[in-house]
Amino acid sequence: MAHRAANDARVLRRRLLAWYDRHGRKDLPWQRSRDPYRIWVSEIMLQQTQVRTVMPYYERFLKRFPDVQTLARAKLDSVLHHWTGLGYYARARNLKRAAETIVKQHGGKFPRDIEVVSSLPGIGRSTAGAILAFAFQQRHPILDGNVKRVLTRLHAIETPVLQRDTEQALWTLAEHYTPKARVADFTQAIMDLGATLCRTRKPDCPACPLQQDCVAQAQGQPERFPVRSARKTLAVRKVAMLMIRDARGHVLLTQRPPVGVWGGLWGFPECAPEAAPGDYCRDAFGLRIKTETPWPVRRHGFSHFQLHITPIPAHLTGTSRTVMECAPAVWYNPDKPDARGLAAPVKRLLQQLRNTT
Repeated sequence: MAHRAANDARVLRRRLLAWYDRHGRKDLPWQRSRDPYRIWVSEIMLQQTQVRTVMPYYERFLKRFPDVQTLARAKLDSVLHHWTGLGYYARARNLKRAAETIVKQHGGKFPRDIEVVSSLPGIGRSTAGAILAFAFQQRHPILDGNVKRVLTRLHAIETPVLQRDTEQALWTLAEHYTPKARVADFTQAIMDLGATLCRTRKPDCPACPLQQDCVAQAQGQPERFPVRSARKTLAVRKVAMLMIRDARGHVLLTQRPPVGVWGGLWGFPECAPEAAPGDYCRDAFGLRIKTETPWPVRRHGFSHFQLHITPIPAHLTGTSRTVMECAPAVWYNPDKPDARGLAAPVKRLLQQLRNTT
């Protein structure tokens, strides 16, 4: 991989930290404490999610789960409920599993060893390095999406960013630039640079403290980096969601398996769009229903496929007892929502269903 070395690392650090001192973000909620638990929660929430989206979730989550012991004891339903709408729900499941591990194996104290932290569920090398840098001032490089973008542009790295040799080269560069002093400030500074100036689109190169070091800027094409692999066409999955109401207006929800898409969350019974909903409900739950006109298809994107949802309203025509014996299921009162995790499309459909009654 050919890339030009930027100026002396000490000069680059000095420029970046001077910019951070003037323009960096220093008043985010998770910056008010060196508590590794609070920092850890924020780092997990910030994975693939923007700061402004995370902030209200973070405040609510910490109010309900103020420490690792509370999180470890909590029911998964409650944790997923407080994550509803934030997406990438495996993060919440891993957060709880890691909390249980910290309580059981580390006496409730967040470990300080990079290898131990990296091995916790949902925490990789970069997240572990960030937590230990912010909480304990330990020197560890990080390589989140923002940092990858800064480094690939700084050196105009021509190979796809997701290739293994590219990632290894980026780790080497991250290690090279990470200082021994002010490591937490540097870590925050390089993430801030990627988030605020070195953006994916329309980067603000004139305001960047590293513009004179940046090869991509010198080439006049910073948006060409990082280089992406050839984009694959996303597969499409189709599903019918049955929005079944009983005489009280309560809606049947079932709990999904603990792993996979929306693992552990509650949602509507699902069947293939071409299936007969009445036959499906009779066979799966022992219920008799009458369906109404399907609603327009909703589309929901995942990283590896596109989900096309056909919502089908229906009402119960027989008893509702049998369903409780067949699956984790509840008759959910949308007028008095309880603390259970719902996928964002399900939450929106419940609200729309409530508004139609």
